[in-house]
Amino acid sequence: MAIVSAEKFVQAARDNGYAVGGFNTNNLEWTQAILRAAEAKQAPVLIQTSMGAGKYMGGYKVCKNMIENLVESMGITVPVAIHLDHGHYEDVLECIEVGYTSVMFDGSHLPIEENLKLAKDVVEKAHAKGISVEAEVGTIGGEEDGIIGKGELAPIEDAKAMVETGVDFLAAGIGNIHGPYPANWEGLALDHLEKLAEAIPGFPIVLHGGSGIPDEQIKEAIRLGVAKVNVNTECQIAFANATREFVRDYDANEAEYDAKKLFDPRKFLAPGFKAVQGAVEERIDVFGSANKA
Repeated sequence: MAIVSAEKFVQAARDNGYAVGGFNTNNLEWTQAILRAAEAKQAPVLIQTSMGAGKYMGGYKVCKNMIENLVESMGITVPVAIHLDHGHYEDVLECIEVGYTSVMFDGSHLPIEENLKLAKDVVEKAHAKGISVEAEVGTIGGEEDGIIGKGELAPIEDAKAMVETGVDFLAAGIGNIHGPYPANWEGLALDHLEKLAEAIPGFPIVLHGGSGIPDEQIKEAIRLGVAKVNVNTECQIAFANATREFVRDYDANEAEYDAKKLFDPRKFLAPGFKAVQGAVEERIDVFGSANKA
């Protein structure tokens, strides 16, 4: 099936009580790791680029072509959506133009009426090209000047209004935050999620900041209506930890490692990328999307 838009497989997840993973990529090897994991688990997947990662990799067209070419060269058979994560309006339009198959317009920092207006415009432009659309109401918590916010609860009426614009899935704050969760985090507001799901029955909800939430809370959130879970920090930490461990071993066995030319970046970074694949496979199992391709 390979490259597709995401609305059908995200809706299928919502209808059948599991969630698909939206995994952020940062380079070619990271993309390969996500694709290998998805293929091994036979799971639909969204490969996501943030605006920052898109610029880092040389632009959205480069990202799109890289993912597309890897899917072909690696013989990937599971559904893969190329998704823009947290895009500003101009970036969303650019990704629609270059051929992304799914986009997230994040107007959560705007007044709600402007957010709704621009989301509707994005829906019209994206759907005309068969591209799925995610939008956000409220804001997802996170760290600001050393202070970590609890995470906002998205207003129910705003969520209902956003769904009426025609978006395909909706990001809404339920106490979740981006980045590592602090020890005193109070957990997901599952009671609010339940009310949200009742207000937009059957509609796929997206859980951002999925890294670090206890598995039992993620599974309960999926039961209540979450159909897509975003993962980024978890993979970054897995990569960093595996790389640090390799470096410690290298320092302890420098002559031996140099003789094997393990300073070659393809070998030096391999443990980190293997760890990314492992992290993605583990998340797919928790989300319940294995063998759902």
